[in-house]
Amino acid sequence: FLCFSLFSQLGGCGILGVGIWLAVTQGNFATLSSSFPSLSAANLLIVTGTFVMIIGFVGCIGAIKENKCLLLSFFIMLLIILLLELTVVILFFVYTDKIDKYAQRDLKKGLHLYGTDGNIGLTNAWSIIQTDFRCCGVSNYTDWFEVYNTTRVPDSCCLEFSENCGLHSPGTWWKAPCYETVKVWLQENLLAVGIFGLCTAMVQV
Repeated sequence: FLCFSLFSQLGGCGILGVGIWLAVTQGNFATLSSSFPSLSAANLLIVTGTFVMIIGFVGCIGAIKENKCLLLSFFIMLLIILLLELTVVILFFVYTDKIDKYAQRDLKKGLHLYGTDGNIGLTNAWSIIQTDFRCCGVSNYTDWFEVYNTTRVPDSCCLEFSENCGLHSPGTWWKAPCYETVKVWLQENLLAVGIFGLCTAMVQV
């Protein structure tokens, strides 16, 4: 039990460290939402790491001092996390369609912040996603036409990257929609994530 608590605390420290490193080096990297600008990879890792570290610390102190109150608090926090995990999974599957519509609408709003001052995180995130997933725009490349008010896309949409290649014809751009492409990738990796979540839940129980 002590080893598990210590492992949780060390894991939390590691996650927190990665989050702080991302915040310092990459700014708000991976911030794609215009409605929730603080919802970045760095912030999520910092919050998660801090929470896991606190739980691990409570478990370690409780095990070392054999304090029933601390141990009870430790188990209650684990139970709360497990219930939250189950709730999120259930809500996700029940409201999948609504989540899809809201997410796409919010992402399209975020496109208008691309390349603007103070939004380097969003700009970098979209550039990386479009380059790595070989896609363009949320629904398709025409999403960018509304942003630029002309037939143009970011250079990261180009089949072969070159400066100002986003001004060329649509035949030189990726056609795949980023939202569906990333969604399919997540679904393909859902099994591994599910197994990890199940193992985590079993350990928590």
